[in-house]
Amino acid sequence: MSGTNDAETTRTALTSSNEGVAMDSAFRVLTFLAGMVIVGIIVVILGSLLVRAMPSIEQFGVGFLTSPSWNSTKEQFGALPFISGTVLTSFMALILGAPVSIGIAVLLTQYTKGIVRETFVFLVELVAAIPSVIYGLWGLLFFAPIVDKYVIPAINATPLGVLPIFGQQSYSYNMLLASLVLALMITPIIASFSRESLIRVPTDQRDAGIALGLTRWEVITGVVLPYARTGIISAIILGLGRAIGETMAVTMLIGNKYQATADFFSPGATMSSLLANEFNQSPSVLHNSALFEVGLVLFLVAFIVNSFARLAITRLSHEGSN
Repeated sequence: MSGTNDAETTRTALTSSNEGVAMDSAFRVLTFLAGMVIVGIIVVILGSLLVRAMPSIEQFGVGFLTSPSWNSTKEQFGALPFISGTVLTSFMALILGAPVSIGIAVLLTQYTKGIVRETFVFLVELVAAIPSVIYGLWGLLFFAPIVDKYVIPAINATPLGVLPIFGQQSYSYNMLLASLVLALMITPIIASFSRESLIRVPTDQRDAGIALGLTRWEVITGVVLPYARTGIISAIILGLGRAIGETMAVTMLIGNKYQATADFFSPGATMSSLLANEFNQSPSVLHNSALFEVGLVLFLVAFIVNSFARLAITRLSHEGSN
């Protein structure tokens, strides 16, 4: 009887083990397929854009990226005004928004507690969830007159006014207005993710700095921020990606003038605003293909920016571990 029971127990254990191995293999396959969905989406998007953009690529070649002309009547298309508009407004928004975002994150993690902190966190997340069209309407009705009457004259009254990126004030809707609203849009996003990185800084790190006689400012700048720099850079890149791809608010505020300019007081256009304005109005196959090529360029710009960011984050992580 004992031998029979032992054999039965052994068979049961082997059966359970085989079932476990089979389930583990099936789960591994399912997770692999789930991961491949992301790869498939990227391949499908890139392939679709490339196929639709091929007539424009064959017609204009590399000159499409450097030509400042966009004339649907003459079927002359160049993406330079939109590439430059996207890059300039996005990086200006990042320059304006990133320091404020990090300051908010430091405030929420180092200088507030309890109900005050929770209230500010709720407000930051609430602002991050506001739809972009609301930002656009607010910019049109409220912020544009302030920028036109106060911000631009204030810039001209300072040494910044002599910089070539600030010319003569001539339009109410311009790249500066779009950049400022973009900065407001990405600030809560960067602040929220930066706060998560700062929260993860071990308390021992802060306590050690205080024990050595450092001031709170020295602890924040010398201990907390360096420790969380990888997460902060990731948050900044996420904000940059939002700025590069933003469509509605920029379309409503930038002026939509198809010119390649570095003057933030002048109207301009971005790749996203061009697609929003003209995609349903393309009268010819070549025009439609040129719009798809602009979309392809936008996709590649976002991909390159995120790739460089990932490389920078990886290098910083390795330096921090060493």
